[in-house]
Amino acid sequence: MTDTTAAIDDAELARFGYAPELKRQLSLADLLIYGMVFMVPLAPFSIFGGVFDASHGMVPLTYLVGFVGMLFTAVSYQQMSQAFPVAGSVYAYVGRGLNNSLGFMAGWMILLDYLLVPTLLYVIGANAMSNVLPGIPQPLWIVFFVVLNTLVNLRGIETTARANRLFLYGQLVVLVVFVVLASIAISKGVNGASWNMKPLYNPAEFSFPLIFSALSVAVLSFLGFDAISTLSEETRGGSRSVGRATLLALTLVAALFIVQTWLGALLQPNIIQYPDADASNNAFYEIGRLVAGPWLQVVIALAVAIGAAIANALVAQAATSRLLFAMARDRQLPQFLRQIDPLTKVPQRAILLVAALSLVLGLFFVGQINLLASMCNFGALTAFLLLHVAVAWHHRHAGRRIVHALVPLIGFLIIGYVLISADDYAKIGGGCWLVLGIAVVVFFKVTGRSTEFKANDALG
Repeated sequence: MTDTTAAIDDAELARFGYAPELKRQLSLADLLIYGMVFMVPLAPFSIFGGVFDASHGMVPLTYLVGFVGMLFTAVSYQQMSQAFPVAGSVYAYVGRGLNNSLGFMAGWMILLDYLLVPTLLYVIGANAMSNVLPGIPQPLWIVFFVVLNTLVNLRGIETTARANRLFLYGQLVVLVVFVVLASIAISKGVNGASWNMKPLYNPAEFSFPLIFSALSVAVLSFLGFDAISTLSEETRGGSRSVGRATLLALTLVAALFIVQTWLGALLQPNIIQYPDADASNNAFYEIGRLVAGPWLQVVIALAVAIGAAIANALVAQAATSRLLFAMARDRQLPQFLRQIDPLTKVPQRAILLVAALSLVLGLFFVGQINLLASMCNFGALTAFLLLHVAVAWHHRHAGRRIVHALVPLIGFLIIGYVLISADDYAKIGGGCWLVLGIAVVVFFKVTGRSTEFKANDALG
C-alpha cells in the first residue's frame, strides 16, 4: 500500500471522527480468503443431513436460493461499506445510516451470532474429532482449539491472514478429492447413483415453504461474508476492497456449496429423509465411505474438524473482537474492550474475552450443535433486516433506485421469510436476546446515557 493510498483511507476514517488505531496491512486477496475461510468451503459437510431432511433431498437447490437471498444482502453491505468505511460492520452501518438506537440493536443482534459462532465451531470440531479419536473426551478438544486460535490471533492480523491461506488451501484440496472421487462413483452407479438434476428440482416434492424451511438451516453456511466488513480499518484500499471481497467470497463459496451438495445428493437416490438423527448427523461421513471407503470418511471428518474448529473459529474470533472493539470505542460496551496492543495492533482484551466466552459456552454446550446453530441464525438474520432498511433510508435521495431501493426491498423480504421459517428454539432464544437488547437501550435512556457514536472522543 502506498503512502498516498493509506492517507486517503485514514482521511476517510477521520471524516467520521476516528483516529486510525488498527494497522492497515490486508490486501483484497487476504479479505477474499478471510471471507471464504469464515464461510468454510466444506460447511455443507457438517449440516448436509439436516438440510437434506428439511428439503427432501433438494440440498443444492436450497443453497442456490440461499445464495440469491444472501447476494442482495451482500450488495447492501457493499453499499454501506462505501458510505461508512469504519470497523463495526452492520452496527456502524445501521447506526449511521438509520438511527443510533437501531444501530445498537443491529450490533446487539449480530453480536449474538458472533459470540455463539466460535462456540458452535468448537463444538462441531470436537464432535468430528470424536469420530477420528474417540478415546479423547470432546471437552479436551474444545480447550485445545480455543487456546490455539487465541494464541494465533494475539500475534496480529498478519499471522491470522497467513494461517487463513493454509487452511483454505487444505480445505480446497479435500474438496477437489471428494468431487473427483464422487464423480467417478456416480458414473459407476455406486449406491444406485446416476447423473440427473433431481437434487436441483424434484417436482414431486418441491414447494416454497419446504425450501425456505430448509434454508433456515442452510443459511448458517453463508454467515461470515458480512464479517469481512469488520476489517475495514485494517485493509489496504479500505471500503473499495471490502465491497469487492464481500461479493467475490459469497459467489465463490456458493458455487462450491452447490457442486458438493449436488454430488452428495446424487449418491443418496433412494431416500428423501434419513431415518434418525444419528444417520442425519453423520450423513456426509457415510457418503465419503460410499465413495472411496473408510479412509475418505476419516479425511472428511478431519477436514470438518480443522475447517470449523481451527480455520473458521480463528477468523470468527478475530471478527467478533473487532465488533466488540468498535462498540466499546463508541461507549456502547465497557471501555476496557477498546484497548489496542501497542506492538501487534490488535484488540487484545476483546480477543481474550471472546476466547473466555467460547471456552465456557463450548464446555457447557458440548454436543448441542442444532441448538447453537439455530440461535446463531436468528441474530444474524435480524441484523440483516435492519441493514436493508438502513440502505434504503440512507440512500433515499441518491437516485439509484435499483441498488438503493429495489435490492434492499427484495433482500428484506427474502431474509424475513427465512426468519419466519426458522426453528422455534431460534425464535424463543433469539427473541429473549432481542428483548434484553431493548432493555439495555431503555436503561441507557432512563439513566441519561446515549446510544450516539462517541467517535470524536477518539481523536482527543
